[in-house]
Amino acid sequence: MPRQGKTEKTEDAARAARRARFGTLPERVRPQDTVETRPAIAPDPSRDTYSSDEWLVRYCL
Repeated sequence: MPRQGKTEKTEDAARAARRARFGTLPERVRPQDTVETRPAIAPDPSRDTYSSDEWLVRYCL
């Protein structure tokens, strides 16, 4: 019988440790708090200008 008492105490301790660690859910995170929007780079006006010779540089050189 002494072994059963020791086993029960060990199981109770393990159960209490599991409940302390996993007994509650973590705090809820709102979807608004998970998204951040900002430009990746500063806009460069010269980048969006059209160059008629650009295709020559890209494909012929």
